[in-house]
Amino acid sequence: MGKRERYEPGTFCWVELATTDPAGAKAFYTGLFGWEAEDVPAGEAATYTLLRLDGDEVCGLYALDAARREAGVQPHWLSHVSVEDAEAVASRARELGGAVEGGVVDVGVHGRFAIVGDPSGATLVAWETGASGGARRVNDPGCMTWNELQSREPERMAAYYAELFGWKMEAQREDGNLAYVIIKNGGKSNGGIMPVREQQGDAPSFWLAYFTVSSSDAAAAKTQELGGRVYAGPMNIGSGRIAVLADPQGAAFAVFEGETDD
Repeated sequence: MGKRERYEPGTFCWVELATTDPAGAKAFYTGLFGWEAEDVPAGEAATYTLLRLDGDEVCGLYALDAARREAGVQPHWLSHVSVEDAEAVASRARELGGAVEGGVVDVGVHGRFAIVGDPSGATLVAWETGASGGARRVNDPGCMTWNELQSREPERMAAYYAELFGWKMEAQREDGNLAYVIIKNGGKSNGGIMPVREQQGDAPSFWLAYFTVSSSDAAAAKTQELGGRVYAGPMNIGSGRIAVLADPQGAAFAVFEGETDD
């Protein structure tokens, strides 16, 4: 089983959903992945929902606040990267042409974080670990397994993130063209960068979270049954079978069927 107690700096460690309908999202994802949901207080009048699988914390969700909704922010999954110093990462992101949303936030004993936007507009969280190190279980069915940047500037963004987190980038080419970039951290595969194709229209750059499933076809069918949408697939890739899906509120995510690390 993919149990985790800690994550090396630079490793994807958590993912959370910002949604316009927490109750609807809980119903959808518990139905799809078998997660158990627990609402916990999160500051004044706020609630954070921990999502567990067989008792292990695997991810979370919360309601988008009114200000962000009025600003046009849509429901989305937000990937977290473990860092030693969120303040230093936020400062470096600005130096490299990125942006930091709202500065560094202290969440008491749990840790500190900064929402960092890259120069193309995709965002993720730099998470400085306190009592909360991240997901207690990964890679198993129903757990986070991969995080992938969908980008119109894959080579530029690869250089940006290599500087920001110290990631090593392994480019894969087909007929001389960039097909994919494998992100390496500490010698291990840690995520990827997918070039956005012209047929995808004006879709913005974003980080896409993947969850392991026993069957991509079954997950796609269940997604539609629960009111979600299938964006792409299910389709075979070199390492397995995937589908890109969306929940009823419109947040995109992906599922992966295949071999994973422990």
